[in-house]
Amino acid sequence: MTITRLTFSGAGIERLAELRQLPEALAAVFAETETRFLPVWQSRCLVRDGHAADCGREELELLATGHEAMVFLGRRGGRALFAVELRGEAPPAGLPSSGFLGLREIASQVSEDDAALLAYARAMILWQERHRHCGVCGAPNRAVEGGFVMVCSDPGCAQRCFPRIDPAVIVLVHRGEQCLLGRQANWPEGRFSTIAGFVEPGESLEEAVSREVREETNVAVTDARYVASQPWPFPSALMLGFHATAQGSDIRLNDGELIEARWLTRADIAARRVLLPPPISIAFRLIESWFDQVPGPRLASLATDWTSGGPLRV
Repeated sequence: MTITRLTFSGAGIERLAELRQLPEALAAVFAETETRFLPVWQSRCLVRDGHAADCGREELELLATGHEAMVFLGRRGGRALFAVELRGEAPPAGLPSSGFLGLREIASQVSEDDAALLAYARAMILWQERHRHCGVCGAPNRAVEGGFVMVCSDPGCAQRCFPRIDPAVIVLVHRGEQCLLGRQANWPEGRFSTIAGFVEPGESLEEAVSREVREETNVAVTDARYVASQPWPFPSALMLGFHATAQGSDIRLNDGELIEARWLTRADIAARRVLLPPPISIAFRLIESWFDQVPGPRLASLATDWTSGGPLRV
């Protein structure tokens, strides 16, 4: 069971991490005429004409700003790219607020490369926003190493903080010709998805798969097999996708996270008896890779009418 490229991955950028520790070289890259900037305003990214909008210094009013206030993302197409946080009630003149979109909107409007690039930029800006102060002593942090390290400004502390992601497992449980899907109370009526949850300290991914499925549905699983991963920037999860085989079929909702769980056949899914998660999500792709194992219509060809609307999984 294989899955091809997933949304928000593969930005097509050379990250050039070695430059982050070379302040003079990074300053020279910043000063290059062709260097461009990706603005992030109120956690939204700028889109123009169906593309990620990379801006010049003049557009963003950055003429007196140094690279220390930005995040060096790397090079794309030979040009250096920096992510820039825009503060204030409005973006700079000439950049309409309506052009700044959330990642869910962006994913359906730009290329996969652009969606991944903007998710990367937003993730770094959001991480900096949430680490403005030292978690040890409370003093203000300052950004160094291209924006990838936040250092406590108190010399007596000097705690260093690095970008973090939240690992979460997401699993399609199947048993013969059936798969197990559940729904949460705040989802649109009829929306069902795969089982998912965050990995706990001291736990392997396989243990997390088994625990989450049992906690949510009381179904024991075996043979957890890694399939694919997806950066899920809502706000900072890394979804680790699995398939697993159920050892039984009795369902009991143990922890209250789900309000319903069902065993569904391929015929049930093809008959549109449930609303599936959006195709941009790894949840959909895990279902798709199972569904498409047998001859017949491909799931993607059936999905148009019943994957729209509502919040996304995890």
